[in-house]
Amino acid sequence: MIITEILARNARMYGDEIALIEREPAKSRRVEITWKEFDDTANRVATALIKKGIGKGDKVIHLMMNCLEWLPVYFGILRTGAWAVPLNFRFTSDDIRYCADIAEAKAMVFGEEFMERVNTIRDDLGTIRDFVFVGSEDLKPDYTESFDTFLNTGSAQDPNISVSLLDEAALYFTSGTTGDPKPILLTHRNLEFACIVENRHHNQTHDDNFLCIPPLYHTGAKMHWFGNFIVGARGVILKGIKPEWILEAVSEEKCTIVWLLVPWAQDILIAVENGDVKLDDYSLDQWRLMHIGAQPVPPSLIRNWKRVFPKHDYDTNYGLSETTGPGCVHLGMENLHKVGAIGLPGFDWEFKIVGLDQKEVPKGEPGELAVRGPGVMKEYYNNPEATENTLVDGWLMTGDMARVDEDGFIWLVDRKKDIIITGGENIFPVEIEDFIMENQKVQDVAVIGIPDERLGEIVAAVIKVKPGSSMTEEEVLTYCESLPRYKRPRKIIFDDVPRNPTGKIEKPKLRKKYLGMAESFKI
Repeated sequence: MIITEILARNARMYGDEIALIEREPAKSRRVEITWKEFDDTANRVATALIKKGIGKGDKVIHLMMNCLEWLPVYFGILRTGAWAVPLNFRFTSDDIRYCADIAEAKAMVFGEEFMERVNTIRDDLGTIRDFVFVGSEDLKPDYTESFDTFLNTGSAQDPNISVSLLDEAALYFTSGTTGDPKPILLTHRNLEFACIVENRHHNQTHDDNFLCIPPLYHTGAKMHWFGNFIVGARGVILKGIKPEWILEAVSEEKCTIVWLLVPWAQDILIAVENGDVKLDDYSLDQWRLMHIGAQPVPPSLIRNWKRVFPKHDYDTNYGLSETTGPGCVHLGMENLHKVGAIGLPGFDWEFKIVGLDQKEVPKGEPGELAVRGPGVMKEYYNNPEATENTLVDGWLMTGDMARVDEDGFIWLVDRKKDIIITGGENIFPVEIEDFIMENQKVQDVAVIGIPDERLGEIVAAVIKVKPGSSMTEEEVLTYCESLPRYKRPRKIIFDDVPRNPTGKIEKPKLRKKYLGMAESFKI
């Protein structure tokens, strides 16, 4: 079923029930909409866009921070038969222009947070005819139409544009951390399958309530919410990530499922450990599932989590935007004994581990993870070379190195591009990061390779120490003595660990920052 039809069904079956809640604790603000209001707004967006000439195959830039309007705008674009093009809220003006040019977008809906960035490039966005501004009327640029005025030109009636599951639906751009953002083309079938696989994995019912914190422009957050959406269960959009705000939202909204990123889970545990939050102050008994995705998860984090929240189910979810988000591999709530693995193939997914020759490697040996299933993207839009390199005989080459254990569980070894080669030995940074994270003084860590004249690369560990703790370089080096010698970090750097909005460590930033430092190291 097309996901816009799922929305219409929810409006018919649960019209007066709450669909979405937005919480903004910093402003003591809470607003909500019902399923009928959600559906009506999506229709108004669709019919207003159609009046502006937007039709099947056109592209509409969607550039907004998480808010109550985000999803109705997204669904409204899809109802026209056009492609929704959600953009990363961290994109610069140049990034926005680049993506708009690639998409050949005809319209843009953007929030007031992006006003200056869009103003800067407005004259360079030649294909975009219409700009809709979601924000304060006092700030509205002259070349835009206010969102309220825009909605009033539309109708709450479904425009009934014929759309099939094989039609293109959305264009998602990669984060651009390893080069220019690549456009990932997803179909309506991809989006439908994301609803099914998420619900199969986490067993959402109409009584569940999903707390959404990560950015909705990314496939991860939205596709996890899809598991609630397909059964008409409510969701909460939380603007802000302080531990007390997360726990307040779970407590006051009676949330049952929370998807966290590694840093946020760490922050909650530290706040509990330091007494900054007291769990007895919150009503958390209904919280049944905490799951994490988007980046490798240190096993020590989950052990600590289960110590503090022993009744929680836990799941790890692995995926890429190219697989329509999470779910091509997942641990499974019943497999807590395998924490550290990314898990087993998801519902209706296949996998294999291959070498450079595309042949499967023996069990236990590392190779590149390839996946196949209904969530695989159609292509990198207008980039046949990148598509050919990534889609090989129906298999999606993930770029992640993995191995399979004796029980068939998949363990992520590292990103193919992040492998460190020192003295001819391959080193996988995730293994060292997991080891260092076991130290109770460490809040976050990133391991990178930096140039060395003799060894090619050496291992450097960038460590963020927990608040109230202190560490020395000698202390870390001593702690790492139980690692094989060639895996031990040669340099310890105490610094913040940069992560993108979906929690992935931004290793290119670290490599750029510390490039050339090896010349001054005593090795």
